[in-house]
Amino acid sequence: MASTRPEPHRAAIYSTAFIAFFAIAGIAVVDPILPVIGLEIGASTWQIELLFTAYIAVMAIGMIPAVIATGRFGYKAVLSAGVSVVAVAAILASISTGIGQLAALRGLWGLGNAMFFATAMVLLIALANDREWAVELFETCLGLGFAVGPLIGGLLGQISWRVPFFVCGALMVVALVVSLTRLKNPDEAPKQLHVGEVFSLFRRPAFRTICLITATYNFVFFIVLGYTPVFLGLGVIPLGFTFTAWGVGLAFGILVVGHRMAARLGAVQTVAFAIAGLVVALVLLATSVGTAESIVVLVLAGVFMGINNANLTDLALGLGSPDRGVTTGAFNLVRWGFAAPAPVIAGLIAPASARAPFWLAAGVLLIGIATFAWKGSAMAAELGERVLWSRRPVATSVVTGRAAQAEQAEKVPADALTGA
Repeated sequence: MASTRPEPHRAAIYSTAFIAFFAIAGIAVVDPILPVIGLEIGASTWQIELLFTAYIAVMAIGMIPAVIATGRFGYKAVLSAGVSVVAVAAILASISTGIGQLAALRGLWGLGNAMFFATAMVLLIALANDREWAVELFETCLGLGFAVGPLIGGLLGQISWRVPFFVCGALMVVALVVSLTRLKNPDEAPKQLHVGEVFSLFRRPAFRTICLITATYNFVFFIVLGYTPVFLGLGVIPLGFTFTAWGVGLAFGILVVGHRMAARLGAVQTVAFAIAGLVVALVLLATSVGTAESIVVLVLAGVFMGINNANLTDLALGLGSPDRGVTTGAFNLVRWGFAAPAPVIAGLIAPASARAPFWLAAGVLLIGIATFAWKGSAMAAELGERVLWSRRPVATSVVTGRAAQAEQAEKVPADALTGA
């Protein structure tokens, strides 16, 4: 993957993408070792799900302060500080003795990743001449992180559940060295962000619509990511390979399918299709009769999730403020904030029925489908797109709308996870 333009900051761009890979791998590394952690520490299902909820909740809360700090201290300082926090949290997690300590350290880990994700994509866009190449590079690293993270967790977790945490910490130390020696701030300093600007964005009806849809989707994303390892009941290595396959499906949806579908159908219709497909996958998970069937459906769900991840943030950026800091701050607050309770809720209702979390997820996602049916045409019209289920006339063509969205993306960076 090479840029079509001269890139004087190529080393800094590759370094940022390299760090992004390890940051995402660190999220996914926990999946295969969740059941082992619960068994060895003596934690219940909802307690081990705290490892996801604490991480996501602190990440949601920390996003806006991280963006504000970027305006004051610069991209490199905040990003490097975030990498340092993740390294310390991961290494301490490897020697923790109880579920409370481990959850608290995962929360600290989430704070570090908030500092990273609040800066990484914006930094890439600011440094690159070929912004499309920079976005594709970042998305590739995110997809690979979700694919490789579970494999690391599975292979190392057979030694001890502590080893994956320690190795993640060691890799983040390497990432810290890279960030300190290779990264640089762009010539243009980041704009100071005010909290009032972030919340004022929710006054826009179309932006509220995409936020509601994203809230339902991210709630479901982390039920699948956090609860399915417990549901499958596999050993550490089989779980590692299973979620690596899921990560490959996710990467395929992001890198191969998502943007191509949006170019043909429009981003709004593409997301509607992917959410409908994910509902079907959740129903199949809830009614599956064997482990093999569940794994196949899980990988299929990963493809639909990847399609969503490739387009939801693009839609938010097209419907939000021209100021990228304001839009990403508001959007990150919604998507991570609504994702945070999902793993613990799944763990709390699982004792009543092991399949209940999937039924809950399908029900929540139906809210997203209902929102599409109600408001999707208005949202599409604002972007110059048209949806099949609407007779609303569109003043501009789909091509024009996508061009406007692409122009917006030049100002505001797309972010693939953080449709994790």
